[in-house]
Amino acid sequence: MWDTLFLDAHLATMADGRGEAYGAIRDGALAVEGGRIAWIGPAADLPGAPEALAREVVRLDGRWITPGLVDCHTHLVFGGDRSAEWEQRLNGASYEAIAKAGGGILSTVRATRAASEDELVEAATPRLEALIAQGVTTVEIKSGYGLDLDSELKSLRAAARVGERCGVRVSRTLLSAHAVPPEYREDRAGYVRLISETIIPAAAQAGVADAVDAFCETIGFTPEETEQVFAAAQAHGLRVKLHAEQLSDQGGAALAARFQALSADHLEHLSEDGIAAMAKAGTVAVVLPGAFYFLRDTKAPPIQALRDAGVPMAVATDCNPGTSPATSPLLMLNMACTLFRLTPEEALAGMTRNGARALGLEAEIGTLEPGKAADLAVWNVETPAALAYWLGADLLHSRWREGQRQ
Repeated sequence: MWDTLFLDAHLATMADGRGEAYGAIRDGALAVEGGRIAWIGPAADLPGAPEALAREVVRLDGRWITPGLVDCHTHLVFGGDRSAEWEQRLNGASYEAIAKAGGGILSTVRATRAASEDELVEAATPRLEALIAQGVTTVEIKSGYGLDLDSELKSLRAAARVGERCGVRVSRTLLSAHAVPPEYREDRAGYVRLISETIIPAAAQAGVADAVDAFCETIGFTPEETEQVFAAAQAHGLRVKLHAEQLSDQGGAALAARFQALSADHLEHLSEDGIAAMAKAGTVAVVLPGAFYFLRDTKAPPIQALRDAGVPMAVATDCNPGTSPATSPLLMLNMACTLFRLTPEEALAGMTRNGARALGLEAEIGTLEPGKAADLAVWNVETPAALAYWLGADLLHSRWREGQRQ
């Protein structure tokens, strides 16, 4: 017998090739055995009476089931708070003036370095709980606010612990190439060597990272420096992804594609060459409307060109203290539609199927298909489009991870 059988539900499978919008199966049934989806289809096609097929039958009264949401780009683990700096900017202070006074990213670096691993876990917990309350079952968490060996590894260990505490699947990304720390201000090359020759090997050996990221930008790292970091990542068996073309076109997306990157993220200034390279490599475009909104940007990513090229598009919160203090994935779905002109179906695919692909987890999660993990979100909605329609509303009925209600 199956462990659990969900009935009286509509299923947004988000699987390719089903023909129906959202891969929908109306009046569907979904069976779970051993934490994985064992059967899915119209309830009328069940091979017997429900009570004879499963140990537990869960009737959902016409609710919708989607794959658990995947937030594939966050900076969830950090110390400190930068709301006061944001207020200063609104009152006319420039970012440069704040940075010269010791603010900006380096204020987060100081706070993160000073925090214990336990303190980082405690600080990240309510942020992750907010994501969970809106259906997230998988989250990517980056380092990047430690910028030295001990603090970067501490942050990645904290990421694993907060995921275990909250019952969420966590993918961890090493983002030491986020900014140059103050002790290397006059020795950029030395810091890139530290990342490539010390931090990446140590993270790989400790098994605390699933991928390596970098911020390729005029205020971040050059393409040449990024390439050095990526080469070290690949030499140690780690996949790569990239903050690319957020503020200017540095050719980062094409560079990422050359290294078969899982994703290139932000992409407001993405060129046609970058789009073509991503399409050829299968690199996912991760769009981050929270940062676009918070920075009051005016140049949106080239969504139609990405769509025309067949580049898969993911959507994420980019939760971070400086440019996207966002903990509402459903609000991000709305912003992806209203600010970037994704369709509601594309936006939901961006936080399910394509979010999983951006983490290299598409064989495990992201769609409702037999054999995949039974990571499910059950919603109090009459149509999947309502998830993007309401502005971050409380729509979640229940969340299931590997077949267990969380």
